[in-house]
Amino acid sequence: MKVDLNKEHETEIKESLRAKKELIDQALEKYVSWEHKYPPRLLESMRYSLFSGGKRLRPILTLAAGEVVGGEEENLLPFASAIELIHTYSLIHDDLPSMDNDDYRRGRLTNHKVFGEAMAILTGDALFALAFQIITDPALIKNFKPELLLKTINEIAAAAGAEGMVGGQAVDILSVGSKLNKDEVNYIHEKKTGALIRASVRAGGFLGGGSKKKIEALSQYGEKIGLAFQIIDDILDIEGEKEVLGKDTGKDRDKNKATYPAIYGLKESKQKAAQLIEEAIKSLKIFGKKAFFLKDIANFILFRKS
Repeated sequence: MKVDLNKEHETEIKESLRAKKELIDQALEKYVSWEHKYPPRLLESMRYSLFSGGKRLRPILTLAAGEVVGGEEENLLPFASAIELIHTYSLIHDDLPSMDNDDYRRGRLTNHKVFGEAMAILTGDALFALAFQIITDPALIKNFKPELLLKTINEIAAAAGAEGMVGGQAVDILSVGSKLNKDEVNYIHEKKTGALIRASVRAGGFLGGGSKKKIEALSQYGEKIGLAFQIIDDILDIEGEKEVLGKDTGKDRDKNKATYPAIYGLKESKQKAAQLIEEAIKSLKIFGKKAFFLKDIANFILFRKS
């Protein structure tokens, strides 16, 4: 199957993503608004990074996966919002001088450049804690069975922690300057980026009431697009435009980081990303035409420029 995306289809996908992004932004405003009695400087810092123009891909995947198995968007929004809070916390911490030491994110100065390193750390901590405060709200029990809530919360926590995103980032940092084999590079990519993307999809499947077979199909989809997303990130660090990406390029090469292009080369990396997207789309066969939006998201990931 040849993956292709014409201009008209690309415009349609972007419009659908924009509409979902607006919905998620409205939900996030409720959780991180000026009405809350957070310390003002901390709240300003939280909002600075949270509303800095992110794509909201992970929460959109939660909504899309939930809807494809029959879930209601309104009930899924708290979990989608929580996942975006976790993602934002991870970006703030990744940008710190002790980590990736980045000056720009999404075309703006990184959080620590504006608010200082200590406040950036606290901001990430606050966003992470708020995510779990939201999804453990007793009010959610009326919409979901308690055991389903616990299963979903456990899934998200595992993906965000040492078994997932944090573990992958740790290995990534420890391996700078080292020669890694393909399995080790895959591990970093699958954990650092792929784990939370996969969990975003699975969370939607759980909460939407998906059957075991449908959850398995969504899991395969999430795993494939998660790895493809990071491979495209690696490629964009080489071929992307700073003005479009909103951050400096070439940093992976400068730091001698283990990336797909460094191990496989650019051509093979692009082929691998395309193959993963093709496999991800095939895994959605069980849903028939209902999976059109999930397929569109997969194609968007492959052809994205930022």
